[in-house]
Amino acid sequence: MILGLEGQRNVTPPEGWSALSAKLLNSDDSELKKLTKQLGQIFGDESATLQAIATLKDKTADLDDRRSALASLLIQRRHELPAILKTLLDEEPLRIEAIRGFSTLEIPNAGELLLERYPDFEPAAQRAVIETLATRKHYAESLFQALEAKTISKQAIPVYAIRSLGKLLGGKFTKTYGVLELNEDKESLIAEYVRIARPRELAKASASRGRAVYQKACMACHQMYGEGGIIGPDLTGSNRGDLNYLLLNVIDPSGDIPDAYKMVTVTTNDGQVLVGSVTGEDDQKIVLSMVGQKSTVAKSDIKSRETSNISMMPEGLLKTLTPDEVLNLFKYMQTKAQVALPKPNSHK
Repeated sequence: MILGLEGQRNVTPPEGWSALSAKLLNSDDSELKKLTKQLGQIFGDESATLQAIATLKDKTADLDDRRSALASLLIQRRHELPAILKTLLDEEPLRIEAIRGFSTLEIPNAGELLLERYPDFEPAAQRAVIETLATRKHYAESLFQALEAKTISKQAIPVYAIRSLGKLLGGKFTKTYGVLELNEDKESLIAEYVRIARPRELAKASASRGRAVYQKACMACHQMYGEGGIIGPDLTGSNRGDLNYLLLNVIDPSGDIPDAYKMVTVTTNDGQVLVGSVTGEDDQKIVLSMVGQKSTVAKSDIKSRETSNISMMPEGLLKTLTPDEVLNLFKYMQTKAQVALPKPNSHK
């Protein structure tokens, strides 16, 4: 039932639910009781919702239970959440979920709050902040101001977030911070990188430092050697040893794109903008795979949905890297086994 109702709220309970719920909540099966409480929230049971709030606030409660409570409360759009999310930023195990929770709700001054805390966060949380600020216009405005003031560097914006920010902010963002769609001749561009990556130059490159570049530029969406995201294809078994094949797919990712990897932009009724690929859909909801997370969106919450004939992978990725980073990345992409990351403070 929970899977079928995922992403929905304020659903009218079926006849007899109250009696059944009372019976299930007396069960000795802890998992059954947890699922019953989750259903109660979907059916608008205030006592189940208040219990979820108490669980989320309880720092001694099971971490998975707290995560489950947060997810269900975000779906219900509970008014208590803004204050709770702010406190969860101080709890490292729940920090990233809390940061992403700000995307679900339009919270005044959320952009300023997240940017103020940004320097103190670990890299994964910092990326989550940028991703969150790229989902709502008001949040994106705060990020743009930080970019203009240079309190956030251009390099901190992942290439996959630029499209969302361009959609939210328009020309004032893309003019300064880069339009990634390239109009130049793809074949000439490939030839240029083939020249840069001559065998003699590749031989001097570092696969280890290339792995670090891969983690920064590619790993959010692609798996390789068992680590990374699942939005794009797994690269472990691909023909990445062939430089021309590799360049064709990086420089022209939309040249031959399966439907599963086409970019879908969903705008909700309350202004949230989500960009990903659709990995599940039924009459009630769609499931979007986005960088670092999946989001279930009820169709009743969707204002617009656009499917583009372009890949989720943006063009211009190589343009964001230095020539040395490109060579190191290519060297890593041509490895046949995993290599160690460079030691901290090693020469770049």
